[in-house]
Amino acid sequence: MNKTQSLFGLLVSVFFFWGFVAASNDILIPVLKEALHLNNWQSQLINFAFYMAYTIGSLAYVSHAIITKRDIISRIGYQKGIALGLTISAVGTLLFLPAAAYNSYGFLISGLFIVGLGFSLQQTAANPFAISLGTPEKGSQRLSLAGGINNVGTTIGPLIIAYAIFGGLGDNDDKLVTIDDVKVPYILLGAAFLFVALLFYNSGRKNQHGKTVFSEQNENSDLIDQTDGIKFKLSNYPQLYLGMLAIFFYVGVEVATGGNLGEFLKKVEGFSDINMAPYVALYWASLMIGRWASAASIVSSTKQNKLFFKFLLPYIAFGIFLLSLYISGNPYQEFLKYFFIVPVITIADILSKDDPAKQLFLFSLLGILALIIGIFSSGTVGIFAFVSVGLFCSTLWPCIFTLATKNLGENTTKGSSLLIMMIMGGAIMSLTQGVLADIPAIGIRYSFFVGVACFIYLAYYAIRMKKQFKTQ
Repeated sequence: MNKTQSLFGLLVSVFFFWGFVAASNDILIPVLKEALHLNNWQSQLINFAFYMAYTIGSLAYVSHAIITKRDIISRIGYQKGIALGLTISAVGTLLFLPAAAYNSYGFLISGLFIVGLGFSLQQTAANPFAISLGTPEKGSQRLSLAGGINNVGTTIGPLIIAYAIFGGLGDNDDKLVTIDDVKVPYILLGAAFLFVALLFYNSGRKNQHGKTVFSEQNENSDLIDQTDGIKFKLSNYPQLYLGMLAIFFYVGVEVATGGNLGEFLKKVEGFSDINMAPYVALYWASLMIGRWASAASIVSSTKQNKLFFKFLLPYIAFGIFLLSLYISGNPYQEFLKYFFIVPVITIADILSKDDPAKQLFLFSLLGILALIIGIFSSGTVGIFAFVSVGLFCSTLWPCIFTLATKNLGENTTKGSSLLIMMIMGGAIMSLTQGVLADIPAIGIRYSFFVGVACFIYLAYYAIRMKKQFKTQ
């Protein structure tokens, strides 16, 4: 294994952390709601603080670059930027100590916010770093593979946190949980952050850029307005400013669909909390399934083997989900029907021919179709249609990110920071769908048209970028 491959292997561990923490928050919300006697909106501050940290962190990093005229990632390099982000996140986990000592929800929320701030910096550096580790043509596939590892974290994270809190899955359902029970797993997670940060800091690979975005040598940069001072000229980069909206709507439909799926299963299909959990888990596992299908392009170089892995890897990912159900004591027989839906993502991936714009367009159309089927169907068909939205969201992040940062040159990290800022779409669109679901004339079923609107914009962005880059 060469050094580039080793660095990529180290990089995917960071993607795993993101998925692990984000999914584990879904365990903390109901557990702490009951333990601390919180209202619904108070318990939701866990996700609100975590996701808003991405936006605030990105704004802080961009503001720092403007004030100091030096972009921190371009100055210290991708690896040290990731190491710094991991260290910030580790500091956030330390707040779980006073949170446990004083049984303070405020300290816990603050800790998760700081973890999110660190993740914001990590994502700003890690996404372009993944693209740089190899040929640009395979950049989106490398992001898909890393995203697939991210979804391993989303699949097993809740199980590990639940085990750490309760001491066994399903064995201590009546246990009175306190913040002290949450302390140990997050402190251990912070130690893992520091360990990986040290490895990145000492990785030795030189900075990919060599110049700072706001340095004097870059005074003629297209993103600097010579009359008004340092200023983003987003009008010169439609791929970036339209891509910011694309990230906003992509994260919006992904988080909103997953966040409202449980309410749909309870109100429309009559599921209990226990029975709906595996379906919500399958939604997030579907992102892993789709990303592993796309990642087959970099697993093998020959056309025949690539096709083989495009069909094999998604089923391995699906097998991980079934295994997680078996380990957690949940019945898995009902989910075997999903076996026949999995090939849809592989066929769509093959038709896209590894073209980010084409894949974004095709997956967006399939996402629209899945939501419409789910809205107007019932039973297993409707449920699996909503769940399959996870498949069609799976590779949209790398597609959008690749398109949005194309031809930005030395301004790539600054553009990356702006894209990370738009993760706030997950909070805003999820809240929007929740508000619509409370309107009797709309209800939870028709609130999913929010996702349809998001996918329509993503299809437009794909068409627009295809035309723009063809012209260039």
